[in-house]
Amino acid sequence: MVKLNESWRTPLQGEFDSPYMAALRQFLVGEKEAGKRIFPPGGEWFHALDATPLENVRAVILGQDPYHGPGQAHGLCFSVRPGVRVPPSLVNIYKELRDDLGIEPPGHGNLESWAKQGVLLLNAVLTVEAHRAASHQGKGWEQFTDAVIRLVNAREEPVVFILWGSYAQRKAAFVDRSRHLVLKSPHPSPLSAHNGFFGSKPFSKANAFLKEKGREPIDWRLPEAD
Repeated sequence: MVKLNESWRTPLQGEFDSPYMAALRQFLVGEKEAGKRIFPPGGEWFHALDATPLENVRAVILGQDPYHGPGQAHGLCFSVRPGVRVPPSLVNIYKELRDDLGIEPPGHGNLESWAKQGVLLLNAVLTVEAHRAASHQGKGWEQFTDAVIRLVNAREEPVVFILWGSYAQRKAAFVDRSRHLVLKSPHPSPLSAHNGFFGSKPFSKANAFLKEKGREPIDWRLPEAD
């Protein structure tokens, strides 16, 4: 049984029962049987959905696929487990957070507290083979996560979609901007952050929109790990 919050399980049941998902399961089983290491562990493939129930979503941040180094990925985009070195893109996200809201970066890269507040930290592809970036693209995950985004888009409550980089912007191109706020900027990767990610102020803009729409703003501060 997939560990998944019920608010997602019911509307996504048709996806789980679909031929493409059966093919994806078959692919993943075959990879494991071939002795390949898959990240994150199976119990955390749907962690983004389990940590952020559908009715709680206030913001969506889209990533591409999980980190492929041992011990990094745990099912939330851009986030790593406590004790793991903060990846370069997240270092830049923290820099922008400090410049935007004056929030000093924590000594870790775990974004769990954002997820618990309603920030859906969704990767387009939910698994990856160890040390092989993008190795599970085109296997079916993209269709599943498109369905997730459509569910959020269909809700009446206004949501902020924070889309960093062209991949995320293409994936969420269908979002209804008459109801939701779409914030676009270059990706926070060191290769592109200086092209407009720095100075884009996504965190203050998201909260201004949420307050304007009568929704609770997000506390973007990240508590120190225990």
